Amino acid sequence: MARISYSDPAKHNERTQELLGKNRNANIFRMMAHSPSYLEQYCRLGGAIRHKGELDPVVRELAITRTGILCEAPYEVAAHKRIGKNVGVTDEQNESLEDWQSATCFNEVQRAALAFTDEIVKLRRPQDATFNAIASKLTPAALVELQLAVGFYIMTSKFLETFEIDMQPVSEIV
Repeated sequence: MARISYSDPAKHNERTQELLGKNRNANIFRMMAHSPSYLEQYCRLGGAIRHKGELDPVVRELAITRTGILCEAPYEVAAHKRIGKNVGVTDEQNESLEDWQSATCFNEVQRAALAFTDEIVKLRRPQDATFNAIASKLTPAALVELQLAVGFYIMTSKFLETFEIDMQPVSEIV
């Protein structure tokens, strides 16, 4: 059960109602709607991360899902395994993300991105070798997008866990 109540739909302005509708009234957004201006900006940046960059969507979703795993945010993991599947992440890849290092289903770019993700989440900053490995495989724009996606979903995972956002059936949250 969430640590505070979800926002009251009767108090939502038109823009907040619109954003919640576009996001299937998912619990994360219902909680964020306590601050309508932050909800709007969160959705703008999240939309840019998911729909406006050049980063390969499979790489992006593998990194986002791995971030949720490392941040121990099951809501995030469930949502992005589904989103990932919709953009080409295989079931085997989704199932292997817990222990990706020993899996054989990831290509060289995906492995470099996952190592980069692990170090962004676990360390103060990625080690030079890890950074250089992924930087040699992505354009500067895609590298920036990867780092911002991981950072954004660290924040999202922490939000979910801070407020103990209730899980919903995956079909409702994606």
